[in-house]
Amino acid sequence: MELLPHQQRVVAEKAELDEKLDKLIAFFQSPTFRGLSVDEQSRLHSQAAYMKGYSTVLGERIGAF
Repeated sequence: MELLPHQQRVVAEKAELDEKLDKLIAFFQSPTFRGLSVDEQSRLHSQAAYMKGYSTVLGERIGAF
């Protein structure tokens, strides 16, 4: 099945988001991350959680195509 242009954009958006999320999660293991304040670490963990939720919704939309 060929996707419509707006559907292709959703697929691309999810792929880009997932790539950024993977990089953020990898960053959590770095010395730079460990050097950040606890508050900043917490904000980044919150950001990752929201990104994961966003990715999940995009995946559900793609599944409905």
